[in-house]
Amino acid sequence: MSKDNKSELKIKAIENGTVIDHITANKALHILKILGLPNADTINVTVAMNVSSKEIGRKDILKIENRELDVKELNQVALIAPKATINIIRNFEPVAKYKVGLPDKIKSIIKCTNPKCITNYENEPITPIFKVIQTHPPVVRCHYCEKLIKTEDIEKQFE
Repeated sequence: MSKDNKSELKIKAIENGTVIDHITANKALHILKILGLPNADTINVTVAMNVSSKEIGRKDILKIENRELDVKELNQVALIAPKATINIIRNFEPVAKYKVGLPDKIKSIIKCTNPKCITNYENEPITPIFKVIQTHPPVVRCHYCEKLIKTEDIEKQFE
């Protein structure tokens, strides 16, 4: 076999579902955890980790059969992999493709890391709200105590 015709490992196409591409290398398992995958409702989840990418060097890929992610889930993905792209697949064909993006405000996805923040008091049922300060890498500010939460602190919440 010549160098021009190298064999490649191919991942089976999915009929319906979501493909998350351009995930920061070695972050796919974090995304699976925050999405609660795999679960009984999901027929198949395919994970490719640390694969070569012309755009970002190394990347992870997730293929999730029979599930399209909602807005809250996409926001969670953006917190872990801000450069990810989402492909919605129907009848083996991509019907939509877009990059994840963080909204201006995030509610209840993560917790404030300030133990004295009102959102962390057990007797105060207050939903955490964060203003997105920076998207690449993600940095957010708590609406209540104004604590800055950086990417590494965000990622620790999903480990």
